Amino acid sequence: MKERTKGVIMIIVLALVLAGIGVWMYFGSWHSSVPGPKDISLGLDLAGGVSVTYQTVKEDPSRAEMEDIQTKLEKRATALSTESHVYIEGSRRINVDIPGIDDAEKVFNTLGNAGNIYFIYTQDSEGNSNIIEDTSAESGYRLARPMADIIAAGCVVVDGKNVTDAQGVARQNSQTSAIEYMVQLTLDAEGAKKFAEGTEKCAGYPYGSLQRKIAIIYDDVVYSAPNVNEKIEGGEAVITGSRTMDEANDLATIIRIGALPLELSVLRSNVVGATLGSRALETGLIAGLIGFILVCIYMIIFYRVPGLAACLSLVTYLGIGLALLLICNVTLTLPGIAGIILSIGMAVDANVIIFTRIKEELATGKTVRSAVKIGYRKALSAIVDGNVTTLIAAIVLYFKGTGVIKGFATTLGIGILVSMFTALVVTNLIMRAFYYIGIDNEKAYGVAKKPRTLRIVQNWKKYVAISGAVIILCVTMLIVNSTSTGNALNYGLDFVGGSSIQVTFDNTVPSNSEMEAFVKDTVGEKATVAAVKGSNALVLKTVSLSEDNINKLKKELNTRYGVAESNIETETISGTVSGEMKTNAFVAVIIATVCMLLYIWIRFKNVAFASSSVLALVHDILVVLCVYAVAKLTVDTNFIACMLTIVGYSINATIVIFDRLRENMAEMKGKDSLADVVNRSISETLTRSIHTSITTLITVVMLIILGVESIRIFAIPMAVGILCGGYSSVCLAGTMWYFIKTKLQKKEKVRA
Repeated sequence: MKERTKGVIMIIVLALVLAGIGVWMYFGSWHSSVPGPKDISLGLDLAGGVSVTYQTVKEDPSRAEMEDIQTKLEKRATALSTESHVYIEGSRRINVDIPGIDDAEKVFNTLGNAGNIYFIYTQDSEGNSNIIEDTSAESGYRLARPMADIIAAGCVVVDGKNVTDAQGVARQNSQTSAIEYMVQLTLDAEGAKKFAEGTEKCAGYPYGSLQRKIAIIYDDVVYSAPNVNEKIEGGEAVITGSRTMDEANDLATIIRIGALPLELSVLRSNVVGATLGSRALETGLIAGLIGFILVCIYMIIFYRVPGLAACLSLVTYLGIGLALLLICNVTLTLPGIAGIILSIGMAVDANVIIFTRIKEELATGKTVRSAVKIGYRKALSAIVDGNVTTLIAAIVLYFKGTGVIKGFATTLGIGILVSMFTALVVTNLIMRAFYYIGIDNEKAYGVAKKPRTLRIVQNWKKYVAISGAVIILCVTMLIVNSTSTGNALNYGLDFVGGSSIQVTFDNTVPSNSEMEAFVKDTVGEKATVAAVKGSNALVLKTVSLSEDNINKLKKELNTRYGVAESNIETETISGTVSGEMKTNAFVAVIIATVCMLLYIWIRFKNVAFASSSVLALVHDILVVLCVYAVAKLTVDTNFIACMLTIVGYSINATIVIFDRLRENMAEMKGKDSLADVVNRSISETLTRSIHTSITTLITVVMLIILGVESIRIFAIPMAVGILCGGYSSVCLAGTMWYFIKTKLQKKEKVRA
């Protein structure tokens, strides 16, 4: 097959793939019958809703007990929203997320209701048999009277506290040899006595009568109403009538969850108004779309045909990435968006590294075909090393982190894998297709000019002075904040515990002193009040409030200021959870960083590379910490995601330079001094560093300009971190590597 024909076929296939992605994204976003981006699960910070974390009072519950509690809460939560998510965390905690609902009082009442299983007579003490009624063969029995009345009428035989176990079993009928499915019920001593009395009473009625039954009730639902054939003693009974083993297991589960002796305490609760969440999502999507378009324009301007190939590849990246988020049932949160931004930045970066290499090969006089082939080969090691180090961090965070950090790790991991595939495979195929159809003029691909070698190593004092001044400012602000407020940083509830209520007013915003007095008068607690820049919102922070007190505040806010509940966002976290979150976050970041640096040490076979990477990384973290200290930005789980994004970005930027340094050292032995090799390596990769920083910054800046306050809080330090990561990789990492090699390892020259 001729190359032109092959190229035309490849272009047609590409067009069909891109059209398919576009059609899927359109219909999957707007049509309910087509699964698509609209079906990706959204966290409460994007969709609004209620989240509660429970902990068992019992310190060592069994796994079976925890799973039964999970089932119990799932049944209750699903009644409020089919999108509810209930999951076990650790050994004794359960999280319940109910998106798209802002009636917090209803949620807490529903979830907090203890619930119990009841075995009841179908006739009360006065001989009335209107306890349950047979609705039809399809729906079975239902209560004919309120459960409170039934209990008051003395109809309870035994309840959940008397049940010790219930298991689905299968047994063979000794007479017919058929397999029968049933529930094996076990009662305690008190329950055994009551059950014997109750079954003796029921067994005295004639067969077929309603009075001969004992109904099993949970949450006002009749789950079974078996006949009583005889008096049952000893505290063990079987409930027959299940048609399958699944039916028997389901009934056994219902009995067990209604009989749970475990108390639950609320460790954390969070209520995000649906209006606030949807606004965060809408502005985030608009900012992301504008950022994507601007990145594509930028790539085409600076890289021409390869830039166009990268843009088409990025569309494929988005399609595959969204599909995987949907398939893997990932819950997308604000930190998750940070992970996506980082992975998009790395997808663009991989293309920039490749295109830079191609332009360099064209500058040596090679043909386009040869330049593309060699460019991909030379760029491979930098791309793999950069992505693998960040992927290691994502894996560590997934297994070590909890909640939103696990979500951040998931989106980052998926994004990295997809970005590597699209950069190394999809972009390559598109480039080949363009070449095959006749776009083979080197001007269409750009020819690199020989870079001017910068004197980076020789100017080390300037860079140390700049970085030292920023770090001194950071330390000073941490001390000042600690002296004035008692905390070095503006810690959110995730780190200190307490209650936070964000109120968005429709009209005039009350003064801080007025709201402090309002909280004191309503719930009797002192509060600090802060305004949210660029909005009519105030944030009230106080000690951990009970749900009753939070509801009092909501009702008073509505009565006095006309604030709708959908414009009130609340969060309460216990000190236990906040302390653990700080510890887990710190440990997760340390483990992730150590693993990345071990990989660098192994891949580059020199501790100097790993050591200088650490120093550059610490520098970037301190600079971003300075931003948080000076601007008094809230330090919460978004802070952790922001820091981890910067760690990944900084490491990746440093690796690209170190990869070129390793290559030049092998090629320039005996020709240049070590300082010259470092300077040349940094100069040759400077264009890549600038372009990658700009393309990543574009989307983040759009988030700052268009995003709501909750998005800006992590977008601003991320922007600073991206700039700082670019600066440290160019001005500090190579220079520090040089000094480690020459001053600590005593090697001044690179000689053959």
